[in-house]
Amino acid sequence: MNNISPQLQNQIAQFQQTQQQLQAVSTQKVQMEAQKREMERTSEELEKATGDVYKSSGSLLIKVGDRDKLKADLDESIENMDIRVKGLERQEKTLREKYESLQETINKAMGQS
Repeated sequence: MNNISPQLQNQIAQFQQTQQQLQAVSTQKVQMEAQKREMERTSEELEKATGDVYKSSGSLLIKVGDRDKLKADLDESIENMDIRVKGLERQEKTLREKYESLQETINKAMGQS
């Protein structure tokens, strides 16, 4: 690695950093998508539910008096989660493009040495 130029060493470091960022963003996106699906299932079950409904607050279950407000809050949370997921998708796309560009640059430079 001593015969590699400082510029190439810097590009390799950027490549590794971009790879780590891409993995972190991808993991975060997968987790948020799972949370969003869970919220959507909860919303569907709330629609079907008859009788008393309870919501979790920490380690407590609290009886819900206003089912419509709970549904509206849940729908808003789903919408917010969707916005976050889309933001992560954009970030992931940008990082993937940078990753591929750096990979190509490094491969060309390594092929020339």
